[in-house]
Amino acid sequence: MTSITRTTGKDDVRAGILNASLQLMNEGGLGALSMREVARRAGVSHQAPYHYFQDREAILAELAGEGFDQLYDYMVSAVGLVRDRQSRNRAMGEAYIRFALNHPELFRLMFRTEMCDLSAYPEAKAKAERCFNLPVEVLGVSGKMEDKANPDLTPVIASWSIAHGLATLLLEGKLGGSFGETRDQREAGANRIIAFFAEKLAK
Repeated sequence: MTSITRTTGKDDVRAGILNASLQLMNEGGLGALSMREVARRAGVSHQAPYHYFQDREAILAELAGEGFDQLYDYMVSAVGLVRDRQSRNRAMGEAYIRFALNHPELFRLMFRTEMCDLSAYPEAKAKAERCFNLPVEVLGVSGKMEDKANPDLTPVIASWSIAHGLATLLLEGKLGGSFGETRDQREAGANRIIAFFAEKLAK
């Protein structure tokens, strides 16, 4: 996600603040994002961001929610091309990896609860839950991800764990050159693991 586009005319300043925040985060990580620097980058007064967001965490929550919307769209587009359960599981995992590699700082933010606790932001939390529950719906499992005691969710949670673990290892450079040096090589290597796991899970 390079910009926030879901706005109307009266929301231009708000969108500008979010876009500036996203740019700063992409350039320097979460540590680069301060309310004063956001205002400077957006070309507004130092107080302007506070007219739209209570604090820095509120901006991060908005960005995280947008990130979950984007991830949801990635996965929906991927599974729309296939029909059988194994292929859908694989497609969602590959989409998850692709999103993480395309938007590394946003992906990190979405799962940094110490930086942004989505439980305090109902709209962003709902977007996250919609995203988490998509694999449950697509794979035809009964229940919701919140129901941790439901044994039917085990394959869904296992698949998510593999995809998320791979994405995190890739972004943090923990796999070294195991899959190659380029971004495309790393994605292809991760996809081989996703395919291997989806095949094993289907047996």
